[in-house]
Amino acid sequence: MNAHALSVLEFSRSVDMVAERAHSALGAERVREALPTSDRGWIELEHSRVWAMRALVDGDARWKPQHIADIRPSIARLRVTGASLGAADLLKVLTFLRASRLTAESLADPALPAVSIALVRAEVGALVVAPKEEKTIESAIDDNGEVRDDASPLLRRIRREMRGAQGELVKLLERIMARLEAHHQAPDMSVTVRNGRFVIPVRREARVSIGGIVHDSSSTGATLFVEPPAAVEAGNRIRELESDELREIDRILSELTDFVRPQREPMASALVAMVALDSLYARARFAIELGCGVVEFNEPGAGFTILRGRHPLLVAQGIDVVPFDLTLDAAERTLLISGPNTGGKTVLLKSLGLFAAMAQAGIPVPVSPESRLAIFDDVYADIGDEQSISSSLSTFSAHLKNLAEVLRSATPESLVLIDELGSGTDPVEGAALGGAILESLTARGSLSVATTHLGALKELAIDVSGVVNASLQFDSIALAPTYRLIKGIPGRSYGLSIARRLKLPEDVLSRAEARLPTGERDVNALLAELEAREQRLGASEREAAGIADDVRVRARRVAERELAVRDKERTAERDARREARRLLLDAR
Repeated sequence: MNAHALSVLEFSRSVDMVAERAHSALGAERVREALPTSDRGWIELEHSRVWAMRALVDGDARWKPQHIADIRPSIARLRVTGASLGAADLLKVLTFLRASRLTAESLADPALPAVSIALVRAEVGALVVAPKEEKTIESAIDDNGEVRDDASPLLRRIRREMRGAQGELVKLLERIMARLEAHHQAPDMSVTVRNGRFVIPVRREARVSIGGIVHDSSSTGATLFVEPPAAVEAGNRIRELESDELREIDRILSELTDFVRPQREPMASALVAMVALDSLYARARFAIELGCGVVEFNEPGAGFTILRGRHPLLVAQGIDVVPFDLTLDAAERTLLISGPNTGGKTVLLKSLGLFAAMAQAGIPVPVSPESRLAIFDDVYADIGDEQSISSSLSTFSAHLKNLAEVLRSATPESLVLIDELGSGTDPVEGAALGGAILESLTARGSLSVATTHLGALKELAIDVSGVVNASLQFDSIALAPTYRLIKGIPGRSYGLSIARRLKLPEDVLSRAEARLPTGERDVNALLAELEAREQRLGASEREAAGIADDVRVRARRVAERELAVRDKERTAERDARREARRLLLDAR
């Protein structure tokens, strides 16, 4: 799918929103790598897997993935013969092996839906379970990524001797400090370490009388950190022990590395599986939180049906979005949406483009079940002000450049989205050019959705088969959009209605109305009447739906009461029979 369309549709922002729901950084990274494809088999399978994960996440067991340690550098090093892992790397390997095992165990829970487990069988089968490796690393590396004292008998002996030697050296240095004259003592008299050697702080003027080796000085130069002559041999012994310690640690790490090296490829496969599961988890969480429904997919030639569609970025921000319903059948190739500014036309265009891009990247979209989406070979979007100063393009020229690319590249399997078609130039020429563009796209079979303010373009639906008018409803009394999509009726500009509500002089409005062509006035009057009828019909439908809901609620309550009465009758009958048997037995 072309990068320009993905950019103007804010595909990356939408994917970021999904990635935030991953359980680990690697899972989020995998989600962000998602790109749309036109492979229908992959798309349908991936959506099935997301819904399978949703059943795991939202079911009684409430499955959740483990944190995934990034062991990619460790795997790469394990593939190099003779290379060793550091203690921190081995701790990451241990963390990963433990997470892989726990994931395998949790997905083996018989309480989880078998159908869901079947759809992630490949990932489950790739998980690595290596208890011996876990135990071996755990016995040698602590939770801070350090080699344990008891990782080997030699290391235990070296560290015990080193701690003893350090303790004796500190005591020696403290005795030396205690013998210093007051004018030779630094403000903070305590044993410290500089350049790996144990030293004491003294004033600079005491340097000659104390002797020894200066390893450092304070920022002012007034204090020197000195290793006294009496402490040099003890310091040397500690350095020897430190070297012995490092050699033993290197030997232990090399041995541990060789022990886990055979698991490098199983771990690599398990890492891919764990990341895939987290990616599915993120998309499932997104579907649950945004109320995404299961959709069907078909070829572009069959059109599409969107029920209660909502722009995902607006929903995620907590904005109260008015959902839209839209169906284009096989014979309808172009939808021309007209109406006033701020009515939601651009949001609708971006929603349609995002639904295609996200769904074809394996991401659920916020629509109701039974929606039907087409799988496009590409999406083209000319949306927004794309004026370019660097290339000396005006807004109109920039739009034409985009539209030229659309006309060169769009196929019968493409989705084309055009915002404010024909704007930026003379209205007559703009309408003529816009009409020709839509006629060309309709003739080749591309599925196109365009918005416009130009009244002349609204007549295209009469002249060209496959073009359908639509509008986004506007409340001319409240001067506010309702965001309800009405298919089959072109929109009005509402310019004069808004002007009248805003108290422009009536004589000016009368002259403006007189300047309108007679046909335009008649069309506006007819559209106003059609909108009024549609609003009355919508209100009647909503009232009927409300009555139906009320009837259903009342019927359910009556049924519940009947069940309660029957239960009471059965209970009373059982009690009566029990009492009768008791009386009969007593009489005998």
